[in-house]
Parts: sequence; structure tokens; C-alpha cells
Amino acid sequence: MLVVFRPEAEQELLEAQARYESKALGLGFEFARAADAAVASALRNPFGHLRIEEDFRRVLFRKFPYTLIYLPNPDELLVVSFFHQHRKPGVWMDRFDS
Repeated sequence: MLVVFRPEAEQELLEAQARYESKALGLGFEFARAADAAVASALRNPFGHLRIEEDFRRVLFRKFPYTLIYLPNPDELLVVSFFHQHRKPGVWMDRFDS
């Protein structure tokens, strides 16, 4: 299955990784590993994670207050957001209002 990242999701991932790395050496790497684990979990069972809005699903990170939000399709996993859990819920859906 192909994994496709929306540009906004890539930006969120890079910004969060840089922010954690600036707090402590190696913490950004740990965040990246948690993100990879979340994506791998979504790939293993794309339709098995909690549905949150319409057909969008989520995977909670371990050790970090982030959620992977994705849209599964039969041959593609669209990563929509690496969403910080203290942000306003549903703000990521604005990406699909156009």
C-alpha cells in the first residue's frame, strides 16, 4: 500500500520534530520514531483504527501528545495530519472544505 503525505502533514511533522529536538538532544529522533510507528500501525490495519470523522481514522502516538490522522483507501493511505492533541479539535478538517 502506498503512503501519501499531504504537504501540511509533512510540515507539522518536521516542525514538531525540530521543536522536540530543540528541547533535548535526541528527543526529535524519538518523536520521529513514534511517528513512524503510528504510520506503520495504520499500514498494518488501515481500516481497523478508530473512525473520527466521515472515513478519517486516527492512531495515537506513544509518549507524545500527537495523533496521526489518515484516510485509508484500498491502495493508498493518505496521511492528513500529525495533530497535536491540545489544538482545537477538527481544525485539520479545514483542509478539505474547499
